[in-house]
Amino acid sequence: MKQANFRDVCRTMVVVFFALFLPGKAMAQVDWLRALSSAWKVGQAITITDEQLAEMVKDEVAYLDKKHTVLSASNSYSKRLARVMSGINSVEGVTLNFKVYKTSEANAFACPDGSVRVFTGLMDALTDDELMGVLGHEIGHVALKHSKKAWRSAILRSAASDALGAVSDTWAGLSDSFLGSLSSAVLSASHSKYHETQADDYGYDFLKAHGKNPMAMVRLFEKLKSLSKRQDSRYQKFLQAFSSHPDFDQRIKHLKEKAERDGY
Repeated sequence: MKQANFRDVCRTMVVVFFALFLPGKAMAQVDWLRALSSAWKVGQAITITDEQLAEMVKDEVAYLDKKHTVLSASNSYSKRLARVMSGINSVEGVTLNFKVYKTSEANAFACPDGSVRVFTGLMDALTDDELMGVLGHEIGHVALKHSKKAWRSAILRSAASDALGAVSDTWAGLSDSFLGSLSSAVLSASHSKYHETQADDYGYDFLKAHGKNPMAMVRLFEKLKSLSKRQDSRYQKFLQAFSSHPDFDQRIKHLKEKAERDGY
């Protein structure tokens, strides 16, 4: 389905309406340029094509690449990533491109345009098979079209933020600096319970398909569960995306049962 989630659209329209027409707000005090921007974004999210979305994603990934230190292909981290993901060049017709960000923060993400980015902080915490499982999970969100829905929802959240910014100087500052940023949504994206389970299964099958023991997915979630107890800021965004729902215990149980059925 190419249209934005209907509930997200409704929620955004309610925010836009009440922000712009809240009783007691003088019409002259409304930032109409920002208000029009909000309305335009809602329309864009509803009607945007896959091709247009891919271009928007490409621009945001380019911004993130400039914001971070991207390691060269000759760097040991990049060589390790290339070895782990050797021969994996596309998924569901989308060409994949991999880069490593040099940072102590732990994170990884894959976008609808095929961009896959891994942080050195995460690579330091995982074995090769666990790393492949994480990337299989992230690529699964792309292959299963979850990422497109997440991006459309991010556009709608940005639209709602613009609407509130049109009537509040305080919120406008927050919107401009953080809340309206699609890039922030990429780095801490979360999906529904159903989509997360699908992506877990995709990561499991991804390991099997490439000759790896899928029990690495179980070890991955056991490790993430342990990291979640440390309250280490380096893992905050990654754990925020991975631990939303279902919880780690459910995911470990599901993957263990799957592995036992498969004879592992």
